[in-house]
Amino acid sequence: MAQRRLLEGLGVSVAEETAYRALLRHGPATLSQLATETGASAAAIRRMLPRLEDLGLISRVAGRPLRLIATPPNIAIDVLVARRQEEITHSRAAAALLATEVADRTGPHPEEVLEVVTGRFAVARRYLQLERSVTTEMLVLVRPPYAVDILDDQENQQRAAHQGPVVRGIYGPLAFEEPGMLAHTRQAIADGEQARLGQVPVKLAIADGRTAMLPLVSDEHRAVESALVVHPSALLDALVGLFEVLWQAAVPLRLSADPAARIEREVWPQPGDTEVLALLAVGMKDDAIARQLGLSPRTVQRRVQELCERLGARTRFHAGFLAAQHDLLVLDRDAP
Repeated sequence: MAQRRLLEGLGVSVAEETAYRALLRHGPATLSQLATETGASAAAIRRMLPRLEDLGLISRVAGRPLRLIATPPNIAIDVLVARRQEEITHSRAAAALLATEVADRTGPHPEEVLEVVTGRFAVARRYLQLERSVTTEMLVLVRPPYAVDILDDQENQQRAAHQGPVVRGIYGPLAFEEPGMLAHTRQAIADGEQARLGQVPVKLAIADGRTAMLPLVSDEHRAVESALVVHPSALLDALVGLFEVLWQAAVPLRLSADPAARIEREVWPQPGDTEVLALLAVGMKDDAIARQLGLSPRTVQRRVQELCERLGARTRFHAGFLAAQHDLLVLDRDAP
């Protein structure tokens, strides 16, 4: 009788699920033992190892010969579900953009809808104009490179003085690679910005639901040399819809206004722990986290290890996922 497939909906193949379930039943096993359990060859099992490890279904036991152990189902499934939810979010965002391809073609002429800005300084100037024109709400998908200098104190003070509009920002996995970006975001949150961590497929700013701006070329390694400004149209509606889909899937983020703040030891997580977890949640490596927090890489490695142990997480990704799941990325519990 054929074995019922349980993990097909999470992107796990028949062979991968068979190997994983055999390892769960058998316990730690060598390649040959696992091959005997599954009826596959040892060579086939070896070829499957990178994929099984990437899925988080197995890990290697130290020592020789090579022995494998299955990740406990409650942990492995949580990680697989989180990955699938991320894929669904991308698909929904794609649907919002694809909707523009069937938009009513009897609307405004293209030249009335789209405005192309070329040149790095022209792009920065146009973005500042857009930002300063906001009266109600500014929506931002944040990822490098940045059109304006985030370390410009004078510009930051003017931005903080521009009271009134609500700012909602989603920070992507690469957002905090830029030196000083964490401190910039901390100040923005202190000034009232609603910030979340999530997937950011493209840089985007939308002012009052009436004007959007995004780069013509999406490349985090190159300065923004040209941008597209979108006025009221089906395309603008799709961009607003894209932001709202990503916002619903994103995780709230609040950073301590004082990164050196201390609280009682029995209260956990502490502000420093929360910021490490937040940066883990967006996929940052230890060296990048160390640069942002002004710590040594060894200190960060030790704290990440301690946090994983405290959360019962087997991987960095799983630690960030569990922190988000248990609302540990929010420091101000009374904030809306």
